[in-house]
Amino acid sequence: MSKVRGSTTTRAVQRSSHTTIRYTISGPADGPVVVFVHGWGCDRDDFGEVTAFLPEHYRVLAVDLAEHGESRSTRDVWTMEEFARDVAAVLEAERVDTCVVVGHSLGGAVAVEVGRLLPDVVSHVVALDALHYLSLFPAQDESQVQAMLRSFSEDFPAGVRGMVEAGSPAGTDPGVKDAYFEKMVSVRQPAGLRSLEGLVRWRMDDVLREVKQPITLFAVREILTQEAIDRYGDRIRIVPVDLGSHHFHRESPAGTAELVARVVAG
Repeated sequence: MSKVRGSTTTRAVQRSSHTTIRYTISGPADGPVVVFVHGWGCDRDDFGEVTAFLPEHYRVLAVDLAEHGESRSTRDVWTMEEFARDVAAVLEAERVDTCVVVGHSLGGAVAVEVGRLLPDVVSHVVALDALHYLSLFPAQDESQVQAMLRSFSEDFPAGVRGMVEAGSPAGTDPGVKDAYFEKMVSVRQPAGLRSLEGLVRWRMDDVLREVKQPITLFAVREILTQEAIDRYGDRIRIVPVDLGSHHFHRESPAGTAELVARVVAG
């Protein structure tokens, strides 16, 4: 795959509650459209190198969700559904009539919600190491939700460090883990805690029953559990990969681009 693409343009769309969603777009207007959605505490720049490795004729959008990256909002709703509306606003602004939505981590949940919101626009949902963490994605009971939120409220850095460690297979470079930690621990508040709450309250099983598009999950092999495969393998095409840690799209952008391109190509 070539690393030569056309120029990248930064654009913005306005939503209610003083919400400005900023995103980048590159590639020809008539190419297959791929939309990237980042994970919790991350931003659209995480996909910069992946985009560079995609075929030149692809139309590629990368979105900063509200209060992440360059997007700003004063809203008080931080559900996965509302994040999906951020993405939907971008697709409407760009007059996208069909696309593949790719989401990392929390962005995987958002991508699924975009599929539910726009069934005639989203042709395929791709999750990058998302949806299979059973202590995070399926809706947790209230005691579990409160325990997680309490732990993050009492010691936010420790909570973030735990997330990074959970997504790091044995042998992951400590410097790489530290870089992820520093980025995620600086997520703007109260959006950081509120969006984490939105994720653990997200009713994934209910949503999966409504979403009709195919869903492909590329999951880090060492982290993927048989329990997750048994629970979701009949609804989600689960593909184990060996490209790095939970953030493998940053560690192996060429390999990630190839996986995405295979889905787009059908």
